[in-house]
Amino acid sequence: MTVSDTTAAIGAEVLRPHAEDAFADELKALAAADDRPRPERWRLSPWAVATYLLGGTLPDGTVITPKYVGPRRLVEVAVTTLATDRALLLLGVPGTAKTWVSEHLAAAVSGDSTLLVQGTAGTPEEAVRYGWNYAQLLAHGPSRDALVPSPLMRAMSEGMTARIEELTRIPADVQDSLITILSEKTLPLPELGQEVQAVRGFNVIATANDRDRGVNELSSALRRRFNTVVLPLPATPEAEVDIVSRRVDQVGRSLDLPPAPDGLAEIRRVVTVFRELRDGVTTDGRTKLKSPSGTLSTAEAISVVTNGLALAAHFGDGVLRPGDVAAGILGAVVRDPAADRVVWQEYLETVVRERDGWKDFYRACREVSV
Repeated sequence: MTVSDTTAAIGAEVLRPHAEDAFADELKALAAADDRPRPERWRLSPWAVATYLLGGTLPDGTVITPKYVGPRRLVEVAVTTLATDRALLLLGVPGTAKTWVSEHLAAAVSGDSTLLVQGTAGTPEEAVRYGWNYAQLLAHGPSRDALVPSPLMRAMSEGMTARIEELTRIPADVQDSLITILSEKTLPLPELGQEVQAVRGFNVIATANDRDRGVNELSSALRRRFNTVVLPLPATPEAEVDIVSRRVDQVGRSLDLPPAPDGLAEIRRVVTVFRELRDGVTTDGRTKLKSPSGTLSTAEAISVVTNGLALAAHFGDGVLRPGDVAAGILGAVVRDPAADRVVWQEYLETVVRERDGWKDFYRACREVSV
């Protein structure tokens, strides 16, 4: 077995391949068909990157599947931002595909989406700048060999795209270490009397959650270094159903779950419940509703349907039914046992109970709500 065969075999066993691996054929086809100007060290032109995210058909008939369903202009602005000297901040409520878009942008631009800093309350400055191999440091003192580069430092040196997830979860003093990197495109190494200068092709994609306002707000100095693109929730029920269907199919295939016959009906039901409770009004606009404390995002809808598929496959007849999604919806809606349970019960009795064709769903929800 050759090295490439071994790599392919290992990749087939990976639960969630990186974007550049999962969609390698599409990226290769785009690169072959792409005759437009490419910024320095970009794998694809901006047009091809946008096509990779939004989908399309190439002249040779190759179909590029959509990775993001949303306004084209937002994607075009995000892509062109990465071709400038400003970093990109993807902002939105939970479940608006910020991480997904970030990963696919990095994969299309640099061919590597793994230069990632995960933001948490405990993210240290070393994760943004650099750390040290303390065995080397104690034995030989400060040197390049003892230095452990961060993902951002590697991206600067190699002209790649780095990613920072949940930027506003990172402590403010650690956030501030980004200012010099983003404004001067340099990373000082005072212990060595040196600096790392970013080569052309370097840029940063950060994501931030609207629900985290007030946690670690970005300073005005740091915010100016970013061009902010706000990713909205799906504009229509049809768009959200399409997104959920695509992702459930992808996730189901990776988990070897059989496709569920007539699963689209339950996907529509889940999306309808989520949108009505999220918007605080029924689809027909006639009934005002109380909204629960949770976000009821598209990502959560994908999780509910995927769990329902697993239930149908392993404990049912393989057909996705109301009972397979009822428990997942309850878990998504009722986050605060006191307040959210009241919201859910009112919705069941005033909306679900009276809706044509929803009797089985009503009974299933009543069973798991007891």
